[in-house]
Amino acid sequence: MTEAPTTPPRHDPKIVTALRRFAISITVLNIAGYTVLGFEQPWLWPILAVAVGYTVETVLEYIGARVEKRRPRFAGGGAKGVLEFLYPSHITALAVNMLLYVNDRLWVMVLGVVIAVSAKWVLRAPVRGRPRHFMNPSNFGIAVVLLLFPWASIAPPYQFTEYTDGAVDWIIPAVIVALGTLLNAKLTGRMWLIGGWLVVFVLQAVLRGVLFDTAIPPALGMMTGVAFVLFTNYMVTDPGTTPSRPVAQVAFGGGVAVTYGIMTGLGIAYGLFFATAVVCLVRGGYLWLVHLRTEQAGTSPAPAPAVEARGVPSESGKAPVAA
Repeated sequence: MTEAPTTPPRHDPKIVTALRRFAISITVLNIAGYTVLGFEQPWLWPILAVAVGYTVETVLEYIGARVEKRRPRFAGGGAKGVLEFLYPSHITALAVNMLLYVNDRLWVMVLGVVIAVSAKWVLRAPVRGRPRHFMNPSNFGIAVVLLLFPWASIAPPYQFTEYTDGAVDWIIPAVIVALGTLLNAKLTGRMWLIGGWLVVFVLQAVLRGVLFDTAIPPALGMMTGVAFVLFTNYMVTDPGTTPSRPVAQVAFGGGVAVTYGIMTGLGIAYGLFFATAVVCLVRGGYLWLVHLRTEQAGTSPAPAPAVEARGVPSESGKAPVAA
């Protein structure tokens, strides 16, 4: 029997470190949320969400390895390799449970986790000869649940500071901004995206005030909330589903803000999640269009490097792409 070929390293040490820090950060946030801050979901749910995420990721990786005739990414690296393989699903599962509120319908939360993890294997586009997922995993899982179940909602933003007051209410978002800026400036390289997102978000809030007589201060005030800060630093900046080039990053971030403004103007709730999903979908269509045009032209794109020198993988653990 021929041994399955060894899978080349997926990340350099810098990327593994980034994933580990992100996984630790969201775990600490969940622990603090249930013990200090005021998370609304049952305390057992994050544990169940992680178990489901691990299971789905492992099963799909095993199937993918069999189809592609390679060694599964969780094999061959010992306990450390398994742990590093599970970082992405750990992050995705905790994020979906933390940001969704589905009352006592546990199965709906589980469905969101399954959709989020599975989408990385289904919604893909060819990028320089390799399939890459283009939908932000946790955002996609949340958006699908909100569409399928109108009674579901996002977790109430006050849960991040429900049992705190005074200076602590300001310290929490300040710490998140500091850690998020460090992560995005040093590891993901997505500060251009954040800049485009924030600038255009301010512009759309002012424009809605001018055109539709919307109160501008409240529209801008949401930028000070913990939920918005988390979204800005850890959701919209997902490196695996966002561009790498500065101009493209600004366009992506600005596109999310414009789409959010349009949806909010139309009275569509949960605009942050739906806007991100729409822009990711548009980008996925663009990647497919580029691939088809390349095939028609009879040219072969340069193969993607096995390890990206800059940027961390998304929740799927795959390297970021440039387009």
